[in-house]
Amino acid sequence: MDGKYDHRWAQGPRIVAIGGGHGLSTLLRGLKVYTRNLTAIVTVADDGGGSGVLRSDLGMPPPGDIRNCMEALANTEPVMGQLLAYRFPQGSGRLTGQSFGNLILAALNGITGSFEEAVSEMSHVLAISGRILPVTSADVKLEATFENGAAILGESKIADFKKAQDCRIRGVRLIPERPTPVSAAIQALREANLILLGPGSLYTSVIPNLLVDEVTEAICESDALRVYIGNIMTQDGETEGMTLSDHVSALLDHARPGLVDVCLANCSPVSGELLERYQEEGAEPIQVDREKTEALGVEVVERPMLSTATRYARHSPDRLSQVVMELYEERADTKIF
Repeated sequence: MDGKYDHRWAQGPRIVAIGGGHGLSTLLRGLKVYTRNLTAIVTVADDGGGSGVLRSDLGMPPPGDIRNCMEALANTEPVMGQLLAYRFPQGSGRLTGQSFGNLILAALNGITGSFEEAVSEMSHVLAISGRILPVTSADVKLEATFENGAAILGESKIADFKKAQDCRIRGVRLIPERPTPVSAAIQALREANLILLGPGSLYTSVIPNLLVDEVTEAICESDALRVYIGNIMTQDGETEGMTLSDHVSALLDHARPGLVDVCLANCSPVSGELLERYQEEGAEPIQVDREKTEALGVEVVERPMLSTATRYARHSPDRLSQVVMELYEERADTKIF
């Protein structure tokens, strides 16, 4: 499989990808060539940047992670993609730093009266491959608790607060707790052939979705192949010093045992130049401690997935999606073809 469209995948397996941020959009950008049955379930706990301003001013869910996914899945003229990604420069008054794509979603939220409907309408306009769903329509905030007992409310404040505390995150929770999920997200999980968690920020992009109880239940009860895609590097202000088993353990602690079947880890070496850049912020390649991870009941599969096209240690969209689909063909029932 070379990552290009294959007629066997004209409809394709029903894939649900769960997360947020750049990690989820990277995954979606590669997967859209393999299936039309693609659903992204996206966290809505962000409260920083332009998304935070719209959330505060308009009382709407944060649109940033949703917009990133739309950029990845859009099938439109290049100028529309440029419009979605455009950020107003310094000197633009109250619009400084704001994304035009966020403003479109905000306008549609006002027109339709529902963020879920706004996302649906914008998806039609952009002719996206698949569906993008917020995990909940509730106005939720993320609170992190640390090993020293300290706590901080607000996703955008967690990284700096962690550095100041100089200790690990013990756990995160949503406020209010147990928000109602978007029903279409639960239905997608129940019908999925393949469920993917990550890549992305562990505590602020991936785990918040699992704090919606029905989401965790639907994943654990699914017969689909369930894969956690580990990050390549630890994250400054979030997962410094954490190994692969630490990441998996955090997932299971916030959900429950049996959440995932396989953990997909990168084995491409990171260049010395990149390592030096990341060392400045205390980040390093995540140590793949296979025995400890598999002792948690999760199989570890290592594949080379590092991108050579960016100045950062990130997954290659093409390589990551190819590895995911190869793993699916090896492990899952392929009678749907």
